[in-house]
Amino acid sequence: MKHKLLIAYLFIFSLYFSCTSNNDSSTEEPQNEEVRYFPPINSEIWETKTTAELNWNEDQLSPLLDFLEEKNTKSFIILHNGKIVIEAYMNGHTDTTPWYWASAGKTLTAAVTGIAQEEGLIDINNKVSDYLGTGWTSAPLEKENLITSKNLLEMTSGLDDNLGDDVSSSNLQYLEDVDQRWAYHNAYVKLQDVVSAASQDSWTNYFNTNLKTKIGMSGAWIQTGSYSLYWSTTRSMARFGLLSLANGKWETEQIIPELYMHEATNTSQSINEAYGYLWWLNGKSSYHLPQSQFEFQGELIPNAPSDTFAALGKNDQKIYIVPSKDLVIIRMGEAADDENFALSSFDNNLWEKINAFID
Repeated sequence: MKHKLLIAYLFIFSLYFSCTSNNDSSTEEPQNEEVRYFPPINSEIWETKTTAELNWNEDQLSPLLDFLEEKNTKSFIILHNGKIVIEAYMNGHTDTTPWYWASAGKTLTAAVTGIAQEEGLIDINNKVSDYLGTGWTSAPLEKENLITSKNLLEMTSGLDDNLGDDVSSSNLQYLEDVDQRWAYHNAYVKLQDVVSAASQDSWTNYFNTNLKTKIGMSGAWIQTGSYSLYWSTTRSMARFGLLSLANGKWETEQIIPELYMHEATNTSQSINEAYGYLWWLNGKSSYHLPQSQFEFQGELIPNAPSDTFAALGKNDQKIYIVPSKDLVIIRMGEAADDENFALSSFDNNLWEKINAFID
């Protein structure tokens, strides 16, 4: 087995703050609750925990890592309360090698959209043409003017999702009115143009200033056809996962508005219960998948905790956030089995292995 496994040992005691009840106006932490850790912004230092401290099943670690390696994984991280418990690299990948987020990076666009709204630059309830002008689609004007930024976040724009990934105006064609159809569509990237137009800055500059540098991420947006994909190290993906676990707050700074994060990680529309603002949601009674109008019954990932929300990218790029267990789990790599757009059978199989390890 060729993993490079980094499991460090904790050398400092956990800090605890006392707190009054939730009904009190005090801002102190609840009594005996461990303070969430955030790694330094300009440092590779990242504190760790051991599996023994967490009373996890160490005998199930090797089966988990073997499974990941067999399934074309390149990197895997588990954070508990912000600290690294497991960090593994395999199949030729290293801790400094960048890899693409694919559609898991949609959540970066959602985050920055929320930041721009908090700054008063945009309102997601306004029509997209308020920012981009008319003609950003080839839909009839009266139909185009129905599409808001919120529709792009929810995947309810009504634009035809059968025409490929190109987001040029000629390829964004009317299929149905807004809010009548949930369809996984690359039109969401027009939100980047909305933010750029409203801020009078490039998308990259605005992203770097308002999100990337504030949490110490590496990485860059790389042009792929008519849109860009984000590439970064696995630890940078973990930093964004930790920010999301903390409801958009990094240490004392609220970077993504907390209310917006709540909206983004809860059902956003009535068609697909398992979708927020570009986040996938577990624990719902039904879900839809990309390139399908079929409604599947049951939870998105039955083996995962019901409160899990996830960034899911093509070929099994994964960010799992589990608030009830204070976990962030990252997986980067090639497709575990067959090529896929977001969810795959790998999610549920992986969670079976994770559960054997952490429960």
